[in-house]
Amino acid sequence: MRTFWTVVGVIAAIVIAWVVVDVVLRLAAFALKFGLVAVVAIVVFLLLRRLFRPGGDRQTP
Repeated sequence: MRTFWTVVGVIAAIVIAWVVVDVVLRLAAFALKFGLVAVVAIVVFLLLRRLFRPGGDRQTP
């Protein structure tokens, strides 16, 4: 009977590890995607601000 519970414990450990790894990878992917979206949004915002700046404000190099 002890072997049976050992097998059940190993299977439970594998299932729990699978779920934990899946959740961690999903959170990591979400964080990476969120970071990339934030960087692109900042770049687009700065480009739009530069494009729609009134003509008198433009600096000439």
